[in-house]
Amino acid sequence: MRSITILGSTGSIGTQTLDVAERRGWRVERLAAGRNVDLLVAQARRHDVRAVVCHPDVHADVRAALPAHVEVEAGDAALEAAAAAPVDTVVAAIPGMAGVPPVLAAVRAGRHVALATKEAMVVAGPLVHAAARAAGGRVTPVDSEHAGVAQLLLGERREAIASVVLTASGGPFRDGPADLSRVTPEAALAHPTWAMGPRVTIDSATLFNKGLEVLEAHALFGFDLDAIDVVVHRQSWVHALVRFRDGSLKAQVGPHDMRLPILWGVEEEERPALDLAPFPLEGTWTFEPPDRARFPALDLAYEAGRRGGVAPAVLNAADEVAVAAFLDGDLSFDAIPRLLRHSLDAVGPAEASWDALRAADADARRVARDAVARGAVR
Repeated sequence: MRSITILGSTGSIGTQTLDVAERRGWRVERLAAGRNVDLLVAQARRHDVRAVVCHPDVHADVRAALPAHVEVEAGDAALEAAAAAPVDTVVAAIPGMAGVPPVLAAVRAGRHVALATKEAMVVAGPLVHAAARAAGGRVTPVDSEHAGVAQLLLGERREAIASVVLTASGGPFRDGPADLSRVTPEAALAHPTWAMGPRVTIDSATLFNKGLEVLEAHALFGFDLDAIDVVVHRQSWVHALVRFRDGSLKAQVGPHDMRLPILWGVEEEERPALDLAPFPLEGTWTFEPPDRARFPALDLAYEAGRRGGVAPAVLNAADEVAVAAFLDGDLSFDAIPRLLRHSLDAVGPAEASWDALRAADADARRVARDAVARGAVR
């Protein structure tokens, strides 16, 4: 029986991981979440977990709702301790910069991390790799695209590969409107294919999420940025492709079901049965280039990756502020990439030590919030 800890258990990836755990018979040892008391308590009771970690604001409520034998902790230190605790796999699904420290804590403790927190590789990829090498930890991806790439690379000679291709649905505005300034949060949250959290959904609408995935692929697999392409595939059946030097391609194909990449992230090549409906081989599949003029956030991610150092951390932090401001009605949709550009240019370069990353993250948030408050990028 595999044992797992889930960081971010009440989110989309966390809830689907618990479904896979029930289907596969994994033992759920620990859960970590934020303020969703009712769901966290229900999860802890259903899976008879050993411990939970929650936000300090709801600690008393969670403690009162769970049996005495369940440990209930709160705060950042408790989260990192849970991430480092002995289990077979830590499923890391806390979004944003907040998810990076527990990932580092897990690999520093020698854990296997099934990674859905893409920011850990985008912002701190070299630090994660170094910590994993030093302690015997390892990382496997849970994103559908990166799980696809990992499967495509199995058994292939690296020198035979010319590039990797990540697919994008194109989001809800791939066919219009031409003027994105009047896009509402409700429209941007209506993703045509996937059910995801609000930040990832908005990032998918701007194509910034695909930019983050390019940076994640660069950090995970070591491909040059120029060897990582993006193509819009509306049907979202093909999750990734590898283009070989001889001109041939190899694709990873599957349904719109995140339980499959979750299963891969935990059990990898074992490929056990998951009792899902057979994938239908029918219909038309299309591929087209992304509209980089309408969605400039994609190229901003490439630029941050080429700058290196703390630049990806700056862009990620600015995006967290931008998405929150858009959802609150304080920033127009088309101003999101302008705020990203403003922040990227405003925060100076630095080498990517952990202290420098935290400082750059704080600086970028300050710069972005100030720009929103002043209306500087409307």
